[in-house]
Amino acid sequence: MKHLLSLLLFSIFAGSTFTFAAERPNILWFVVDDMSANFSCYGEKTIQTPNVDRLAREGTMFSHAFVTAPVCSPCRSALITGMYQTTIGAHHHRSGRGPVKIELPEGVAPVPALFQKAGYYTCIGNGLLNDTQAKGKKAKGKGGGGLGKTDYNFEYDPKIYDGPDWAARKDDQPFFMQVQLGGGKLRGGKSAQAAALSKRAETELGGATKEEDVTLPPYYPRDPVLLEDWAAYLDAVRFTDQHVGKVLARLEKEGLLENTLVIFMTDHGISHARGKQFLYNEGTHVPLVVRGPGIAKGVVRDDLVMQIDLAPLSLAAAGIPIPSAMQGRDILAKDYKPREEVFAARDRCDETVERIRSVRTGQHLYIRNFYPKRPHLQPNAYKDGKTIVQRLRELHTDGKLEPLSEKLLFSPERPAEELYDWKADPWQVKNLAEDPAHKATLEKLRADLDKWIADSGDKGPESDAMYDSDMQEYLGKGNPEVEKNIALMKQWAKEGK
Repeated sequence: MKHLLSLLLFSIFAGSTFTFAAERPNILWFVVDDMSANFSCYGEKTIQTPNVDRLAREGTMFSHAFVTAPVCSPCRSALITGMYQTTIGAHHHRSGRGPVKIELPEGVAPVPALFQKAGYYTCIGNGLLNDTQAKGKKAKGKGGGGLGKTDYNFEYDPKIYDGPDWAARKDDQPFFMQVQLGGGKLRGGKSAQAAALSKRAETELGGATKEEDVTLPPYYPRDPVLLEDWAAYLDAVRFTDQHVGKVLARLEKEGLLENTLVIFMTDHGISHARGKQFLYNEGTHVPLVVRGPGIAKGVVRDDLVMQIDLAPLSLAAAGIPIPSAMQGRDILAKDYKPREEVFAARDRCDETVERIRSVRTGQHLYIRNFYPKRPHLQPNAYKDGKTIVQRLRELHTDGKLEPLSEKLLFSPERPAEELYDWKADPWQVKNLAEDPAHKATLEKLRADLDKWIADSGDKGPESDAMYDSDMQEYLGKGNPEVEKNIALMKQWAKEGK
């Protein structure tokens, strides 16, 4: 029976680019919070990131990797299932926390459960032992129990994780490890926290990033508050890279590196006014680097890939059958055909109701705003609590913003459709949707998005009952701003806004 099973698995995965050793490879994911592709291997000039650069040099780097959701919990729910968050009903940020729960559709299982069933030791933590200064993010929300961050929106058994670290596995047992890192969250949301991280960089990294060296997107003013924050963010990238180096050194010391498939990615882009929570490059473009047995070295791939591809890729590497319902693809398979389009969605974030969808080709990005009568920066206690957003609002109120910033960040309404040539316009500042020269492109991508919404089973807006259930986790917590925003969301819904 064992021999027949081995033959079956070989026949299923003979098309993979992996050359399997007799020993099954370990699988290790680095999953980083709130960070764009600001690594030197991706062209960042202000800082150096030698450890992620090493992964790129010794493996394959994907230059056009995108998330299907630009905020933590929907992205992570999609990542861990290999499914669009909109398909499995996990697309509203921090949903299923109230009395009404979210169950995964039949036939969909979290990837760790599949690894565990195949005999892997499954773990989630910081990837380091006895290192109190570099711990990964602790679990928040559902499950976790002191393990690394999960943040899934659906119900699951926390026992899909055997522990926080691979050290507890049996002798010669392969492991599936998720190294969870705080990433951009290290800089916090307040100026005092950004200053503290810069001071730490002076001590631990031999110097902090200088504010005058920072390059901002064109729609952010070169204001001291924003420059301080972005400099601290770049130091957060440096600390992240340092942590990666420590984990790689541990793998080498334990003789595990050469039989470990290492994948580095982030869960969405930088947390900023047009980054995290939004479908522009700043929010959805992420780094993705893969290194390990059988992986081509020093290769840069420019085809469009998504974070949900990590699930089938990793299963294939371990010789585990890929579920037929899984929407991600093994992008390392020999017979893989590059996608022509990738899709993304943004929905409710905390108390703030939203619905945005996008389709991206190798040249164009089409975005549909389902609530165009609402402003880009809707009231949101999480974002409005950040010093950088507060400063932007102050500059707006005082009439001190440039016209581009006013238009993109503070227009009272938004266009229902946006179209960008993102190759020529990397910050997506010129909307081509009303340009007759791009009518054919607009119509095609509009139709393609409609088809994806239908074919993928996009679950769409929340019911009132589900929203009320989830808001129970926010009400009564001594935050009048949240309660005010919830009332505003309900008012706008009644007005059809």
